[in-house]
Amino acid sequence: GGGIPSQPRHLFSNFQMMSESTNFKGIYPILYAFFDKKGKLDREAMLCQIQACLGAGAHGLAMLGLATEVAKLEESERLQVVEWAAEEVSGKVPLAVTVYGHSVDQQICFARLADSRGADWLILQPPPVKGLSEMDWLDFFGKVMDSTSLPVAIQNAPEYLGVGLSVKGLQTLCKRHQNFTLLKGEGPAVTMAGVVQATEGKLSVFNGRGGLELTDCLRAGCAGMVPAPECVDRQIRIYDLMEQGGSEAEAERLYREILPVIVFVMQSIEHFLCYGKRILAARLELEVHDRLPAMVPTTFGLDRVRDYVKMLGPWPG
Repeated sequence: GGGIPSQPRHLFSNFQMMSESTNFKGIYPILYAFFDKKGKLDREAMLCQIQACLGAGAHGLAMLGLATEVAKLEESERLQVVEWAAEEVSGKVPLAVTVYGHSVDQQICFARLADSRGADWLILQPPPVKGLSEMDWLDFFGKVMDSTSLPVAIQNAPEYLGVGLSVKGLQTLCKRHQNFTLLKGEGPAVTMAGVVQATEGKLSVFNGRGGLELTDCLRAGCAGMVPAPECVDRQIRIYDLMEQGGSEAEAERLYREILPVIVFVMQSIEHFLCYGKRILAARLELEVHDRLPAMVPTTFGLDRVRDYVKMLGPWPG
């Protein structure tokens, strides 16, 4: 009848299929931008964050997305972040670099610069332009893809960016551009499962949303996740347990442990930049100096930050 068909608990065939489309998989924490008292990028804090992620076992690093407050950074600062990460990582893990720019030419220019600074794959972020048809966006992204030999993803996050491609549009790009091999999504696990199935293994799908639905996203066939780093030590452990066939019960326990933190942080982009960064900073014993405009934390919000930091504990190692 209309019952739910039973499936083996440890079937990750979708996950395996997706991981074969590229060599890139796992938990890629996306770097926060740390600023000093003068509003300049804080190299010491940025390196501390990178070292913490590597020490926790990150499978890669991502940068220059919404968490890195990319729209507030000058091009020279965006390149500085890539250079610092590449220098610190020194080839140990892949670097995923978001390409931000308001025109095709700007994105092509930055894509080439990021490649020269050590990027292993690129994430194209649609500029905040309204009124374009999907065919216009396919043409926009296609021209940038054709300008580089690096593997390329699209940040498909209509809820956050106001622009998103349909599954049909993604399929069209796959057919036209061989280096379009990844997708950075921002959606429910059910949506990600549909994308995984529809693209038939041609895209390694990464999800974001702070790691929300992490275990279900892996079951849905996601190759990995791109969360901010405040609880990435637990998220890396969850991924490793799921991918290596470890204790699924332990993975779920760890996910339940961090879920209140994710829900607290992921109320809006401004909210997670304000409070997520402060949770990470407290765990790493760093200071937060905002580059305006920025949400001002409330007394209640800072109380919650302290409680979540206490719950998560000091950074391992």
